[in-house]
Amino acid sequence: MCLGRLPRLLRVGAPLLLVTSLGGTAPAAAPPQAVEFAQMTIEQSLIVRVPRHAPVKPLKWKSKKGPKCVAMAAIAGAAVVADDAIDLALRGGQRLRAHFSSRCPALDYYSGFYILPTDDGKICADRDVIRTRSGGQCEITRFRRLVPVE
Repeated sequence: MCLGRLPRLLRVGAPLLLVTSLGGTAPAAAPPQAVEFAQMTIEQSLIVRVPRHAPVKPLKWKSKKGPKCVAMAAIAGAAVVADDAIDLALRGGQRLRAHFSSRCPALDYYSGFYILPTDDGKICADRDVIRTRSGGQCEITRFRRLVPVE
């Protein structure tokens, strides 16, 4: 049996039943010929190569004076960095750190918080609070602008 000439309809991963007859074409009155059966399973493997990159060195930030208020629409993301602060990533690539009046430990445990919308569409220091998912509140005392240190 030659496996180089497999039938055209071949499904990868499915069992294949290959039937070959021994001998040439049989005359109409000739007795049936012996038939050989074989089963073969073809499996496919896929290798994905991922290039290795050098480990990225964490950025160090220098804190500078920040704004009094931040537009809610400008916030692209947030990260909890400490018990008394969160980092806000703004749409233009700028980063701000919002400091709280006291520790807010529930932020890290529940990994999230809420900010209620205001009439003016801004979050302001000494006015607004961050609400934790457990129901607590953390008052924002100031915003600091973060600049990466080279």
